[in-house]
Amino acid sequence: MRNQREVLGAALLSVFTAGWLAVQGVQAQLPGALPGVEPLHDSGQDVTPAFEGWFKNADGTVDILFGYNNRNQKQELDIPIGPNNKIEPGNPDQGQPTHFMAKRGWGMFTVTVPKDYNKKVTWTLAINGRTNAIPAGLDPRWEIDALHEVAADNTPPVIKFLDPGPSAQGPHPLTTTMTVTMPNSANLDVIATDDNKNKSRNYKGPAVTVTWTKYRGPGTVTFAKNKPLVDNESHHATTTATFSEPGDYWLRVVANDSSGDGGGGFQCCWTNGIVKVSVKSGNTR
Repeated sequence: MRNQREVLGAALLSVFTAGWLAVQGVQAQLPGALPGVEPLHDSGQDVTPAFEGWFKNADGTVDILFGYNNRNQKQELDIPIGPNNKIEPGNPDQGQPTHFMAKRGWGMFTVTVPKDYNKKVTWTLAINGRTNAIPAGLDPRWEIDALHEVAADNTPPVIKFLDPGPSAQGPHPLTTTMTVTMPNSANLDVIATDDNKNKSRNYKGPAVTVTWTKYRGPGTVTFAKNKPLVDNESHHATTTATFSEPGDYWLRVVANDSSGDGGGGFQCCWTNGIVKVSVKSGNTR
C-alpha cells in the first residue's frame, strides 16, 4: 500500500501531465487562439447591441440604456435606420446610432418608458450576414445608478453647449442643432464641469474629458481634435468638424470623469450630447 507522499506525488504528476497536454492542444490551434474562442478580426464582423441597464428619472419615467459592441478591431460600420437597425415596439428610429465605431460603444442612447412599463424594448442590428437583437425590460436586477455612483458618491459631468443655456447630466443626451455650408467647418464648443470625486486617490488626470465621434450621417467626418482639452478656468473644450459631403449628420460628444469609459464597470459616470448638423452644398449653381 502506497504511503501518503507517494499518492500525493502521483496526483501532482497527473495534474502536470494533463496541463502539459492541454497546452499542446492550445498550441495546435491557430496562433493566439484559445479552444472555442474566435480570434479577433480587423474587419468583416458584425455589431451586437448591448443592454446596459435601466435607471429612474426625476419625473418618474425610466430610461433604458443601450450600447453596442462592434466586433471589428478597426473597421467602422454604417447601418441605416430600417429593418437592419430598428427599435421595437413603436417607431424604429428612437435615437440610436447608425454609425458604429470599432470595438465597444458604452451607453450610447436611452429609450424613455413609463415607470410601470411591462414590455420589452428590443434593438435589432443586422450586418455582414448576421442579425443580433437584444430585448431590454425593467427587471429589478438590471437597475443601475447611472446618475450617482454610491460607493464614491460620484455623479456624471455636467455639459452645456451655451452659457447661459440648458445643461445635461447623465446618458440621456443634451441636443442642439446647427447649419454649415461646405467647405466650411462646424465650430464645436462644449462646456464641461465635474464634481471631481475620483475613484482613486492616485488619479492625476483631468477632472473631465470630452470625446467627439460621428453618430449618424452619409459621409466622413473629420475632427480637428476629437479629444479637445477642457480649459481649467473656462471649462470650454473647442474643436472643428469638416464633412466629405452634404447631408444630415449627428455628432456625439461624451464627457467622462475619472471613472472612464463605461464607468469602470459601474455604468456611471458620463454624460452624452448630440449636435445635429445640416451640411449644405457650397455649389450655388
